[in-house]
Amino acid sequence: MAKKSAQKSEKKNQVRRAMNRAAKSKVRTAIKKFEDAVRSGDKKNAEVLMAESFKLLDSSVNKGVMHRNTVDRKKSRMAHAFNKLA
Repeated sequence: MAKKSAQKSEKKNQVRRAMNRAAKSKVRTAIKKFEDAVRSGDKKNAEVLMAESFKLLDSSVNKGVMHRNTVDRKKSRMAHAFNKLA
C-alpha cells in the first residue's frame, strides 16, 4: 500500500487537475464564442467577447494553468482577427 503522503499527493493532484481542466474549458468556450462573433461579422459583440476572453486568459496565467507565452500568442491572434473585421 502507498505511503500516506503519496496518497495525499495523489488526492491533491486530482483536485488540481479538475480545477485546471475547468479553467481551460472556460477559456476555450470564450474563445469559440469570440470566433463565432468574428465569423458572423458582429464587431460590437466580438469586442465584448474578446475582453472577456482576455480576462480569462490572464487569470489562467496567474493561476498557473497556462504559460504566459501561450496566452500572449492566443491574445495576439484574437486581436489580429478582430482588427481584420474593420
